[in-house]
Amino acid sequence: MQELTANDLTLSYGEDIIIDNLNITVPKGEITVLIGANGCGKSTLLRSMARLLKPKTGHVVLDGHDIAKIQTKEVAKRLSILPQSPVTPEGLTVYELVKQGRNPYRGFLKQWSTDDENAVNHALELTHVTNLKDRSVDSLSGGQRQRAWIAMTLAQQTDLILLDEPTTYLDMTHQIEVLDLLFELNEKEGRTVVMVLHDINLACRYAHHIISIKDKKVFQQGKPEEIITCNLVEEVFQMKCDIYFDPNYGTPMCIPHGKGRSVFAEQQSELFKLN
Repeated sequence: MQELTANDLTLSYGEDIIIDNLNITVPKGEITVLIGANGCGKSTLLRSMARLLKPKTGHVVLDGHDIAKIQTKEVAKRLSILPQSPVTPEGLTVYELVKQGRNPYRGFLKQWSTDDENAVNHALELTHVTNLKDRSVDSLSGGQRQRAWIAMTLAQQTDLILLDEPTTYLDMTHQIEVLDLLFELNEKEGRTVVMVLHDINLACRYAHHIISIKDKKVFQQGKPEEIITCNLVEEVFQMKCDIYFDPNYGTPMCIPHGKGRSVFAEQQSELFKLN
């Protein structure tokens, strides 16, 4: 199983420093979620960890080796990344999309093999899109499309999967569908998953490990039940809240303060009458 770390990592776009001297280690075989305010550098950090952005200083280390010095195809055999809102070429079927995940294993003269076919079929099965394999990706719902893209990353057969906001633009049902799928991949396949999420409650429900980013550095990291507090939410998101435990899952649940009518306060007497 691959190990991924960032050592003294500084990332920038031109002279604009986005991440400054950051150190993290991604726990093997767990789900890690990056959280933080918009523009704090979560996606930039994820891109750098996949070798899509060259560090200004420091190193991303994959299984003990500087990722910048590993050949591109070798990186793609160890680590897969699903960017935010990927674009599918018009008319491409689900099967054709998932086949792209086998590109790291194919050379100019290498023919499509039984191993390739098995990997694609297994990825389709894991993501429950086998029945959609002949459909155009453009014709799918948001949740189906996201599962198809995840199937492509699974066809790479990597131990590490990185996802940038995999639930963006999805409704509640499809968000849970995608996150449940990633949870199952971690539980049943032992894949290490690293993803950026905006919903702190879903992050707490699905993550074993949370890394919060603020002021270009790690603010806090650890198990959700250990680090998600009112103070963290106020410091990282500049928002006051209350933290309760989710009655169904036992994970931290953030209730933000803000304007809005209190149904309970307005109807308190009626509620008591009903009970």
